[in-house]
Amino acid sequence: MALGWLTISLLWMLGLHLGWATVLHEDFSSDPLEGGWQIFGDRSLFQWDSSAQVLAVTWDSSHSNSFFHLPVGLVLTAADDFSFAFDLRLQDIRTGSTPGKSNEFEIAIGLLNRSSATQTNAYRGAGQSATYGVRNLVEFDYFPDAGFGDTVATTVVSTNNRIFPAHNFPLTLQAGAVHHFVISYSAADRMVRTAATRDGSPFGLPPQNTLASISLVDRPDFQVDAFALINYSDAVQAGPPAFHGSVLAHGIVDNIELQIPANPVSQLRLHRRPDGWEAIFEASAGWTFALRRSVDLRSWSRIATASNAIASTISLVDTNAPPPGAFYSIQADRP
Repeated sequence: MALGWLTISLLWMLGLHLGWATVLHEDFSSDPLEGGWQIFGDRSLFQWDSSAQVLAVTWDSSHSNSFFHLPVGLVLTAADDFSFAFDLRLQDIRTGSTPGKSNEFEIAIGLLNRSSATQTNAYRGAGQSATYGVRNLVEFDYFPDAGFGDTVATTVVSTNNRIFPAHNFPLTLQAGAVHHFVISYSAADRMVRTAATRDGSPFGLPPQNTLASISLVDRPDFQVDAFALINYSDAVQAGPPAFHGSVLAHGIVDNIELQIPANPVSQLRLHRRPDGWEAIFEASAGWTFALRRSVDLRSWSRIATASNAIASTISLVDTNAPPPGAFYSIQADRP
């Protein structure tokens, strides 16, 4: 809303208004950039094909970290049940595309934390580096063979940069075939499970198509807030240079489905008061809420907080005059 020189916007976690047992489906029948998707990094790596109604993706590790991503409106943690699925059809893929980096490097699709992933010193190839490592990931990775065998790996990276992979090799993604992957996480047993088909038939480990799972029992948490098609840079890698890798691949991604928990905030509205601004919303039970303010959507100040034991209406007030062009957001956390 606009009041002369002052523009105030109210956002829910900079994301989407979602319902309980939310299922987000993207079939690329319309321009995804008009439906909430965003691009970080090199836009040339992601092209919407309006005639085929698919997204064409180039994974080129010689380019910068780049993500075609959809904010999901929640921060998903180890306390949440969720799943994501997608179709992947590779046209071509090879290692050693960057001179001097002839070993394995991954292409990736999955959930990330936008704040962690967009840091200038975040490099997936750096591994568990305190300086360069990427944090907060739940992702599908594929490493084309450079001597160790083609490898499918579902990988979780925690908030403190511990890496938990479930490798399946040798397991080759056939060029031209449609591979469908489903990655699901269960909070009850803290287990990440992966299943796959190829052209509709079971694909992966026997007896059917269930790939290796990751147990996160007694292990650190993760925090992810966006689904992304991910191009990682090969600029910084762990280990001796002789083991550094690179990848160049072209493929099609389609039929993305994401199942996430309910949004604990609904009917969000902002009101002008004599003593400031007031955010009012319907809140789910068992959460704590914070009203935050920003002028650049990067740095946020916490203004007011509240918690509730039962579902109720919550009011959070900012009694200080906000600067021009201010934004408000509601952050929800479980105690």
